[in-house]
Amino acid sequence: MNFSKETNMPFDFRSQTILISGGSSGIGFAIASAFADSGADVIATGLSDEVVREASSLDSRISFRTLDVGDLSAIEQLVREIKSLNVLVNCAGMLLRGGQEFELENFERVLDVNLTGTMRLCSACRPLLATSQGCIVNIASMLSFFGSGFVPAYSASKGGVAQLTKSLAIAWASDSIRVNAVAPGWIDTPMTQPLVQNTERSHPILDRTPMKRWGRPEEIAGPVLFLCTPSAAFVTGVILPVDGGYSVA
Repeated sequence: MNFSKETNMPFDFRSQTILISGGSSGIGFAIASAFADSGADVIATGLSDEVVREASSLDSRISFRTLDVGDLSAIEQLVREIKSLNVLVNCAGMLLRGGQEFELENFERVLDVNLTGTMRLCSACRPLLATSQGCIVNIASMLSFFGSGFVPAYSASKGGVAQLTKSLAIAWASDSIRVNAVAPGWIDTPMTQPLVQNTERSHPILDRTPMKRWGRPEEIAGPVLFLCTPSAAFVTGVILPVDGGYSVA
């Protein structure tokens, strides 16, 4: 494996521009930081100005922007300001606990952010990515493969992200745009803290996970970066589980 001499990282993204939605915390922030470590010019988005200010204080190498992926005009405005783009990572997402996703209004809201928001960004960035012969990595989930009795909208949306990934990989191959997804398992992030701290929920998770631990956000970043390298030039339409073996147990 070739390491960049300047960054000491296994990948070299110097002179490349990366856009990461939902890059202000958790998995998205880890991915943004990893691309910055590899020399890329990174633009990462967060939902609110407050979130963006906090994230900016954590990593000054990343250009943070406020963006609601449910707002098409805001997406189009952001994309117009980007001169070139090599990689789009769709990481913006949400879930609602406590049975809220069974309410139709909430169900539609989660799908709009997680699934339709992903499509909005993919469509808006397509011309730039076609010019650079770039790639897209969507963040799916292990719930792309399983149902969930707790978060039906999140599960349905991530199943949709997986099928959208495969569909765009077919449709946009003629533009030399590769489209893949990474499907994280149980990762210790702010979103999963209620489960991490609940022994009744966390013990069954760890019992089923062959590696017997929660994943770390940075452990998602490596596979994402790999999918964006020339080493993955013949890889498209893949949904790559990164789950410590949970999905095969």
